[in-house]
Amino acid sequence: MSRPTGAWRHQPQPQRGLMWAASPAFRRQLVLLRSLLPCPSHSSVAAGFPSSTRCSSTFLRASHAMATSAGTVYEADAEAVVRRITPPLDRARHKGQAGKIAVIGGCREYTGAPYFAAISALKVGADLSHVFCTKDAATVIKSYSPELIVHPILEESYSVRDDEQASVSYNILTEVAKWMGRFDCIVVGPGLGRDSFLLDCVSNIIRHAREANIPTVVDGDGLFLVTNNLSLVAGNPLAILTPNVYEYKRLVQKVLNCDVDDETASDQLNTLCQKIGEVTIMRKGKADLISDGKTVTQVSIFGSPRRCGGQGDILSGSVAVFASWARHFILSSEQPIEKRVNPMTLGCIAGSLLLRKSASHAFEKNKRSTVTSDIIEFLGKSLEDICPAAY
Repeated sequence: MSRPTGAWRHQPQPQRGLMWAASPAFRRQLVLLRSLLPCPSHSSVAAGFPSSTRCSSTFLRASHAMATSAGTVYEADAEAVVRRITPPLDRARHKGQAGKIAVIGGCREYTGAPYFAAISALKVGADLSHVFCTKDAATVIKSYSPELIVHPILEESYSVRDDEQASVSYNILTEVAKWMGRFDCIVVGPGLGRDSFLLDCVSNIIRHAREANIPTVVDGDGLFLVTNNLSLVAGNPLAILTPNVYEYKRLVQKVLNCDVDDETASDQLNTLCQKIGEVTIMRKGKADLISDGKTVTQVSIFGSPRRCGGQGDILSGSVAVFASWARHFILSSEQPIEKRVNPMTLGCIAGSLLLRKSASHAFEKNKRSTVTSDIIEFLGKSLEDICPAAY
């Protein structure tokens, strides 16, 4: 495995006369890149971070290109991101310090998706993983793994009388609120279904998470919910949307009132983020495009040609963990708030890389018979290959 040479690998080289054409953007990107540049300190060396100062000029060249090449998509050096934000294992740490994740989803028709997301969070390195689901789904999800903490508190409309809906909805939110402050990130949508009463209850949960400043990854049926009610995520810098090709198409049509244009994919994604306001969007595809309305990066290393269902659930659980780690890393830095890189973007980059590497390992072993559980099996190995668990 080669050593990283910078936080970003870029495509075109800018003209020298244009280097300072957009100095505010340049300074912001320079801060971003420096925040990922391993420092030659004792702690960074102990954690396995390279300390060579030879990387500095490469970082500067990359930042110049980002500041002056409008519309260009930059390949993230995702391995460097993973190494930088993954916390080292420390014998002094206690349970919960490596992350507490909650998945809001799971109904009688869909029990696999919330399980995949929640167990992936544990396999990546979170200490605790919760699932808030309907009563019909709870026993099934519990049977998949004793590692998950399952809360059978959600309800669908078929089990609630019309005159009881207001009180039941209040009780659900009250129960979730008891736990919300303990979570570092929540994932909304895997296996959620589209029952109207259940979606209304989850809308209240999203609003509460926002008020509590809890990062929120929205996937699956959660994207159906927010596409039809953009106020749930609009203006929330801690919201991450992870649409696939069909979910992205619906989102673009709803927000921009046009069709997806692959010729101007990066510009359109940036505009979409700006229109919604402050959210981070990862457009999943052959290459995952990630934008927070300011910059567009991509992760395009090849994963697997096998497109079995459930990989998006692995991604959402993984992104939740990495986003919580990145947020802690950024908040603990000494940089002024206005100069800090968006940790949600870093979480997306890291989660994308890990899924792709895990899918590659799984396909190498299982070929056409590869299923989602095979990919989950390789999450630990893939992270270990990138960031060995030395302590």
